[in-house]
Amino acid sequence: MQLTLHTDYALRVLIYLAQKDSELATISEITDFYSISRNHLVKVVHHLAQEDFIHTTRGKHGGMRLARAAELISIGQVVRRMEPSFDLVECFSNDNRPCTVIPICALKGVLQRAVSEFLALLDQFTVADAVVQNQTTEQIFATSQLRNTDSTKNKN
Repeated sequence: MQLTLHTDYALRVLIYLAQKDSELATISEITDFYSISRNHLVKVVHHLAQEDFIHTTRGKHGGMRLARAAELISIGQVVRRMEPSFDLVECFSNDNRPCTVIPICALKGVLQRAVSEFLALLDQFTVADAVVQNQTTEQIFATSQLRNTDSTKNKN
């Protein structure tokens, strides 16, 4: 099983915002930090805001921040809301023609149980659990902030 890039980016945004506490962060700041596509990230941020994981503020001094404490955002909940489906195999989808071995196949049940247990495990962790607070973390974010400040100066 592989999560979509959309979900990957959503988790990255939430981890980044958890580091910022209640400070606002911008899309440019996050795209620079992770070296990822701005266009894709805009869609992810919009989806996160629709699902009430983040609050966004428009305008010159706008940005985004977590909608609630990182300890209250379940990774399982984020994955469920960001992933379009958990159709691991063709027979999971109602859109496909019926499989000829359905009457004798137990694989679908096994895979459904695996997905269920995967999500149940993710439910035990929060965004706060995904963030390691230590000196290296502080150095990574301090370096990123310096880069962002320098790039802003160079643009002016």
